[in-house]
Amino acid sequence: MFQSTAEDKARACNSVDVTSLSNPTTGGRCTHLDLDVELSFNTKTISGTATYDVEIPKEGDNTDNFVSFDCKDLIINHATVNGTVSKFDLVTVPNMDPQTFGKSLRVYLPSNAAPLSTVKVLIDYSTTPQSSAIQWLPKEQTLGKKRPYLFTQCQAIHARTLLPCQDAPAIKVTYKASVTTPTWATCLMSALSVGSPTDDENGKSVHKWDQPVPCSTYLIAFCVGDLKSVDISDRCRVWAEPGIVDAVAYEFAETEQFLKIAEDLTLPYQWGRYDVVSLPPSFPYGGMENPCLTFVTPTLLAGDRSLADVVAHEIAHSWTGNLVTNATWEHFWLNEGWTTWLQRKIMARQKQNDKFFDFDAIGGWKHLTDDVALLPPDFSRLIPKIGGSDPDDAFSGVPYEKGFNLLISLERIVGTPAFEDFAKAYLKRFKFVTVTSQEFKTYFESYFAGQEKIAGFDWERWFHQPGLPPTPTFDRSMAQASEDLGNAWLAFDVGKGSVPSTDISKWVTNQTTCFLDFMLVTLESQGKQVKASTTRKMDSLYNFSSSKNSEILHRFSLLSIGAEDKAILPVVLKFITTQGRMKFVRPCYRALYASKMGRKAAIATFLEHKDFYHAIAQKMVASDMQLDGEGGGSGGGILGGGMDKREILLIGLLGVGVAAAMFWVRGKKR
Repeated sequence: MFQSTAEDKARACNSVDVTSLSNPTTGGRCTHLDLDVELSFNTKTISGTATYDVEIPKEGDNTDNFVSFDCKDLIINHATVNGTVSKFDLVTVPNMDPQTFGKSLRVYLPSNAAPLSTVKVLIDYSTTPQSSAIQWLPKEQTLGKKRPYLFTQCQAIHARTLLPCQDAPAIKVTYKASVTTPTWATCLMSALSVGSPTDDENGKSVHKWDQPVPCSTYLIAFCVGDLKSVDISDRCRVWAEPGIVDAVAYEFAETEQFLKIAEDLTLPYQWGRYDVVSLPPSFPYGGMENPCLTFVTPTLLAGDRSLADVVAHEIAHSWTGNLVTNATWEHFWLNEGWTTWLQRKIMARQKQNDKFFDFDAIGGWKHLTDDVALLPPDFSRLIPKIGGSDPDDAFSGVPYEKGFNLLISLERIVGTPAFEDFAKAYLKRFKFVTVTSQEFKTYFESYFAGQEKIAGFDWERWFHQPGLPPTPTFDRSMAQASEDLGNAWLAFDVGKGSVPSTDISKWVTNQTTCFLDFMLVTLESQGKQVKASTTRKMDSLYNFSSSKNSEILHRFSLLSIGAEDKAILPVVLKFITTQGRMKFVRPCYRALYASKMGRKAAIATFLEHKDFYHAIAQKMVASDMQLDGEGGGSGGGILGGGMDKREILLIGLLGVGVAAAMFWVRGKKR
């Protein structure tokens, strides 16, 4: 049913993936996985077997006598090929940093393995507590505080720390899984549940799963903990810890509606179920589009469904990303640019207001300009030069918003009805397989062959030029009131106006974030900041510092940090230590680190709380603040950041709260 053609397989294998050590072209290509594992919360390990169906390349291409798998922070016990014990090696590949990419697990093939045949390769293995894909949470870090919790995050190249695999987007596999857990645990996977769990006399349960649609290994996911569910529709269900499951069900009650709108815009939904699980607060992203089971952050629980567009984004990934997938991480925009475009189409239809599409895109442009200002040129290209870097290092708003702006530019050239028809044709053509930017370009030009208006489109500039794309023109009518209020506050700040009287109590979240974004963008363009007296007056009117809406609190925090408003410091420190979403914690840490009042508090807070964050977030925040030996970064480190050894010791002895307070007092004395 989901078999890709020989041509598509050849295209996928010929996509050179600079982040994978696998050899699908010259050794063997995985097509199906049978996973049989047991989870241990005591040892923080997952152990068992991964058995692959591996296609041997045609004669003349099969130049290797082994199949290579990506493998990092795993213990390999033994391997078999077609049931016979096989030799295996773990090999460090030249120019591929093992700290980033791991090693090549080479399982040697029998001499009689025939070209174009399929062999079964079994690998008996165990993860280690160092696995970056797995976050093991003690019960104290959960809401209920009664049971431990596990969740995984494999994108971009962390699947190789969960199981040996060909960790390249172009290699899609179907899979079946048998997962053994304690009997108290609910086990969820990015697949369809098969029957009910079976319990044994040893206090263990076995859970069966099936994913019949081929998907890349970065989309394999587990979530195990004390979980309850609420059904939204026949195919949609929400999961969460018992204490918040009703709130999650309320927040995401529109999920089925989003799904139906997406189907109308694309193709029938292919994955059977669409469930959502609200994870613990250390989850580093807004959402992760694991098939059949979207992961979302609890920072979306605003209480008014105002942040549910993240679910619309993850729903869109069911087509753009999961069904049609970027062939390599250099082409990540084909996942995220398309998904951002489709998300905005869904939300505009859901709100029955076409202007919302442009209104949301205005905020996206702000996100893009912020990220481009921080990125090295090679990472601000739509097709970045990743080279020997971890794809996580290149993660930013560029593939989302620059990709979106490329698509909307094409839509405006050919017209919306024609482009929406093209989107359906594109998804139908590349469903179940992968695509590169060049293949997208070729298909677009073929689809619109003969139309002179596309002849002059500058693909080279869009694909390869660093920096911002041409400034787009969006309908700003929905943003006008927000921008007017921003201008009024900026005028008040410089003594040219009174306190604005606009009542924003009835505004939707997007209007408020647009207002704050406008102020932040304007101040940045002028190289200025508002006064602390201004942010405090704003807070007295709007209560931003006590907002339960993470998007609003985040923006007001940045505005207040820039104002050197010390009143915001405890608010921000609480915000960045009670959730680990990188969208919020990274900019807040960067802003604190750049401020006079917050630099030492930022370092102290991170050092005390770094184990709360997911490994990906921990690495990126450490790099942002140039903390040598704390997950990444260079160029000064902790000592270069102005903190001496006595101060670091003080943090360890007194804790971040007391130590940060002492640093602040000492700073006042200076």
